[in-house]
Amino acid sequence: MYTYRNYIGGKWRESESGKTIRNVNPADSSDLLGLMPLSTRAEAKAAVEAAKAAASDWRQTPAPARGAFLMKAVSALRERLDDLARVATREEGKAIGESRQEVLKAIDVFEYMAGAGRRLGGTTLPSAFSGNFAYTVRQPLGVVALITPWNFPISIPAWKMAPALIAGNTVVFKPASDVPGSAEIFVQALEAAGFPEGVVNLICGSGRVVGDALVEHPDVAGVSFTGSNTVGARLYQQCAMRGARVQCEMGGKNPAVILEDANVTLAVQAVIGGAFGATGQRC
Repeated sequence: MYTYRNYIGGKWRESESGKTIRNVNPADSSDLLGLMPLSTRAEAKAAVEAAKAAASDWRQTPAPARGAFLMKAVSALRERLDDLARVATREEGKAIGESRQEVLKAIDVFEYMAGAGRRLGGTTLPSAFSGNFAYTVRQPLGVVALITPWNFPISIPAWKMAPALIAGNTVVFKPASDVPGSAEIFVQALEAAGFPEGVVNLICGSGRVVGDALVEHPDVAGVSFTGSNTVGARLYQQCAMRGARVQCEMGGKNPAVILEDANVTLAVQAVIGGAFGATGQRC
């Protein structure tokens, strides 16, 4: 049975923990895709160290040159579109057409952010002193941790990762435990795009072990999290205690109010799509 791997410092590595959980198709419990490793805190630390080692060279790479890597990732993701969609459907449960649309959205995100490499800039400001020129320049944070959920296993990592990379940050990506297959193929596409060793790292494991290790690590300068309210609130506190930047998108199921002057047929279609599209797994 295939066991998924971590990607640390440009190398695919099997976890040393020896502990795994089953990755099972939610629509067919007899369909076992593989075994996801429950990686250790030490392995999460190794991923951060690899990202830190790559951070200086990556931040000094000109932004348009970073954009060229993202454009190569666009091509690599397109080549894997069908494989990504099939694996996402098997391990996450949405219809194959929706999975394909999700991969296409991830491709669009990388393509858009590749162009942002020529638009990154600061501001000029009027100075209060004669002969002075005042301006700001944006700088990368450094190492950022991306903790993503199971319901959009390709597009959510893409819209966290592409902006972080184009801005000059290195990343450690921890996917949800339900979707290691999607994460592995996604990172294989970035490997094929030629990102330097350590710029992109993948670590699989539980939130309580791997997630906490990333959030608490002093070299992780920023965390982007999508998940439950309970975990997000705790994560926000952990980051605030050491002054790290944090971005939380926490779960919810939004109510809808249909007013009297609405086109009822159109409104009902929109509500049903929002509630039950993607097998009801949208916020």
